Amino acid sequence: MESALQFVHALLTATVMFALAGLAPSHVEARIFTIVNDCKETVWARITPGEALAGGGFALEPGQSRILTAPTGWSGRIWGSTGCSFDNSGNGSCLTGGCGSSLKCGGSGGTPATLAEFTLGALDFYDVSLVYGFNLPMVVTPVHGRGNCSSAGCDGDLRDTCPSELAVKSGGQTVGCRSACDVFGSEQYCCTGVHGNSLTCQPTSYSKKFKEACPAAYSYAYDDPASIFTCADADYIVTFCSKRGRIVCTYYNNKLTCTGDSRSLRPPRWTAMIFFAWIALWVAFFRT
Repeated sequence: MESALQFVHALLTATVMFALAGLAPSHVEARIFTIVNDCKETVWARITPGEALAGGGFALEPGQSRILTAPTGWSGRIWGSTGCSFDNSGNGSCLTGGCGSSLKCGGSGGTPATLAEFTLGALDFYDVSLVYGFNLPMVVTPVHGRGNCSSAGCDGDLRDTCPSELAVKSGGQTVGCRSACDVFGSEQYCCTGVHGNSLTCQPTSYSKKFKEACPAAYSYAYDDPASIFTCADADYIVTFCSKRGRIVCTYYNNKLTCTGDSRSLRPPRWTAMIFFAWIALWVAFFRT
């Protein structure tokens, strides 16, 4: 009886230790990014810093996608440019979201542009930002991660409802929507000067319009609490012209992974550790 109680005590102790070990911060690994073009037009994907991510720029035809591996600890931005024309040397210009005259982006892009922003680590931080305007609906969707891991981005297309004073037009069509800060440059809209803090920089009629189209995105500089998301051990699908509720998929390592598919989720590592701990202790018990 005493030996049985000692065994049970050892078993429970080992279980707790393995569980706690599994909950400890994990080793930070590289992340897989899938960039998807769901638009009806060509989109030129831009990434900065992008030296390790296809050089920072590439074209995606409608329905195309591209899978990239972000370096460990990468922090940067992803966005799409529209209405671009480049020569064989990769020099040209875009109507929205351009990056100087180069396809391979080496710095911040031009406005207006919908931005996906990432800081990757043991816990990833990510968001979709309209602080520099809007040119495409965009959704960031984590897959097989741990934690909150909500989708960030848009449910609508602000080009359809952009106030005329903010609209960027080409051929009679609205191709982008500039931010109020970009157009008017005032402290109120730019959250600077006396408006340079979260108490005095409040939503405006313009930022509210942006929020309607993209409820899970930054609509102005101090929109932090409702607009920044976290996830651990996730890979990310960045989709142009998508909505947050739409199922999106990626395929790598000979495996198809889709949002909303529980079979694609990575089981917590400590679950397997506890299982093997129980097996090992049972074997040790029956050998005594």
